Amino acid sequence: MSTAPDPTPSTSSAAPARGRGRKGAERREALLDAAEEVLVAEGGPEWTMRAVAAAAGVRLGHLQYYFPTHADLVAAVLERVLRRSAERLAPLLAADADADAPGATAGVVTTLLAEQEDARLMRLFVEVWALAARDTTVSAAVRGFYGDYRTQVTAFLARRHPDLPEEELRARAGVFIMLIEGASLFRSGVAGERDPATDEALVRTAHALLGS
Repeated sequence: MSTAPDPTPSTSSAAPARGRGRKGAERREALLDAAEEVLVAEGGPEWTMRAVAAAAGVRLGHLQYYFPTHADLVAAVLERVLRRSAERLAPLLAADADADAPGATAGVVTTLLAEQEDARLMRLFVEVWALAARDTTVSAAVRGFYGDYRTQVTAFLARRHPDLPEEELRARAGVFIMLIEGASLFRSGVAGERDPATDEALVRTAHALLGS
């Protein structure tokens, strides 16, 4: 695959693209901002259409004009979250990136770990993962994103290690993603506390998996 994870992952329940003009797009983004804030602050069980409308300071009908159902709102928030993450990964894992350049693996590891300094972003992903555990549509979108992510890490490794078989490359890519994603729960404070010694071991292990 020659590109990074699709920056516009699709979901089967996505709402019609309403508000295509500049003002409509701005209002839609503001509503999605409010939806994210409610999801992060209150969690999935409290993430209702009325709660989002209240947080955005609009009537429920206004929210429903852009996102007719809760499923449409979930799909739009998920698409935006995954798109932003894909856009951050793109320059690191793209086929035209020089995987053999000095510091190439350091750039990948450093950028991915830097995201984990953003507590809000990590809480948002935790809530998305929780939604994926309960909703098959969300789960399919998340699985698709991580599938593309793994494909890109595999391609990055293949450019560094053309002698390794595909199965080994995919295995290393999978373990690398598991390591980084699992680390986010601890380094962000969601599941534990970070410490310098563990961070150093994490970086060493990540670099070893990429073969630096």
